Amino acid sequence: MPYDAGRFKDYFESQMTYGAGFRRNVSRYGSAVALIDPPTGREWTYAQLGADVERCAAMLAERGVRAGDRVMYQLFNGVEFALLYLAAHRLGAISVPVNYRLAPGETAHILRDSEPSVLIVDAECAASAAQALELAGISPQVLVVGEANLPPGWEDFDAALQGASGPVPDLPAGYSAYDESTRLYTSGTTGMPKGVSLPSLAELMSAHDVIMHFPLTPQDRTLNMTPWFHRGGLHSGGPNPSFYIGAGVVPLRSFHPATVLDWVGKYGLTFLIGAPTTLEMIAAEQEKQPRDISTLKGIVTMGAPLDRAAALRYQQLLTPRIFNGYGTTEAFWNTFLRPEDLPARAGTAGRSCTDDDVAVVRVFPDRRGRPDELAAQDGTEAGEVIMRSPKAGYSYVNLPGVEEEKFFEGWLYPGDMATWDEDGFVTILGRKDDMIISGGENIHPVQVEGVLAEHPEVLDSVVVGVPDSQWGQRVVAYVVPRSGEATADALEEFCLSHPGLADYKRPRAYRFVDSVPLTATGKKMHFKLAETAVEDLGAGRLIAPGAAVARE
Repeated sequence: MPYDAGRFKDYFESQMTYGAGFRRNVSRYGSAVALIDPPTGREWTYAQLGADVERCAAMLAERGVRAGDRVMYQLFNGVEFALLYLAAHRLGAISVPVNYRLAPGETAHILRDSEPSVLIVDAECAASAAQALELAGISPQVLVVGEANLPPGWEDFDAALQGASGPVPDLPAGYSAYDESTRLYTSGTTGMPKGVSLPSLAELMSAHDVIMHFPLTPQDRTLNMTPWFHRGGLHSGGPNPSFYIGAGVVPLRSFHPATVLDWVGKYGLTFLIGAPTTLEMIAAEQEKQPRDISTLKGIVTMGAPLDRAAALRYQQLLTPRIFNGYGTTEAFWNTFLRPEDLPARAGTAGRSCTDDDVAVVRVFPDRRGRPDELAAQDGTEAGEVIMRSPKAGYSYVNLPGVEEEKFFEGWLYPGDMATWDEDGFVTILGRKDDMIISGGENIHPVQVEGVLAEHPEVLDSVVVGVPDSQWGQRVVAYVVPRSGEATADALEEFCLSHPGLADYKRPRAYRFVDSVPLTATGKKMHFKLAETAVEDLGAGRLIAPGAAVARE
């Protein structure tokens, strides 16, 4: 009998969806623990979670949600988030998880952009959500998780869930892996959030990527410290891959390093996932009060570059198995640094993931570099990193002009500068927009920050440029010290003697601060401190080392 490509295509499109994968695990791992809720101590097996997902899907269906409708939720990491994510897949609806830190005006923008049928908010977000709805001028049905004084027409989520009893409609004929299943709004550092449309196939491929690269197994138990409304929280060891492989998930509502370390032993956690900033706090806590964290198979960082000094520190204090993923909301992570790459490759973002293509192309003043105009693979020539991946969402909601800006010839151009070497290892230098030009030379903040991180008295830093009449811009650094012993003179001496930093790239002034501004995923907000630096320069709050003053 000849091979029937059409029959395979029909099967692939209908059964190779993320939702179908979860349903298989409900029967495959019915008695295994799928979800643990530390505040209540309750555990769900896969069979129990499957039943509650059906109930949640029925509750949404009773409120009119059908395939293609948007289900928007503004929730902390927790059981309700997991239920809604899985229930939306069950209905063929579109999950729209939203940052709970947004201002009402930003949430209103997303409400207008996605026009959800239902909005579910945490009680802590209820007042802000009410203001956002008024600004947006739309009226979805609203449910609240947690205790709150409910405005007229709003419902209690738990009561609605327990009262659900109706049937769950079947997925419509023709629903496939190519239908949109989740819409994530970019955290961005400027402008309003942009909606990235992800088909179910991209979510399935994201799960496969994590399962391969950790690797993740049904015997594992994960805790992702990143908010799940971000791609890195949802897809890198969060609900998405864990529920797809049959592993267990432990949600963390709000991050505290002592809690995370205590839970490793209490719940037998095997993988922790978070931004480099959270790992630094965990390392400091473990150094102060060591716990038995021997169940860990690995710790995965993403969302920001992992500098060499930090990678080596975490290997000593936490686990030798340190991973780092680099990517975007649009395409998930596309390079991966593995434990076997350390210590030799520490400070890089690794090389391309199994199903991805990653390249570094040349930068031109008047046009973008084409995918075949490659920067030299010598580890020194800076260019723009680009990628293409089956995990990507290749469109923005209601923003065709931005698609033209970001996507070109099938590749994503996220706007990050990098170098790469002959083996394909990529080192991220920072955002194109963050680049400092001093005396006609390009200076990438991440490189300077990586050098400062090697100084024993530097906990964190952000490097920016300030206007300079002679050089165009001058490099300055905001430093979070480990103690009060860090000085501008000591850092000047350190930078001048460092073999990996040209003299012209060193900071010419410093300000010592308690913290630096970060996005929810741990990315440093250089643009904010660049604005502050101009004010600090005028007010004389930047400290110039004596040696630097003499040279200038």
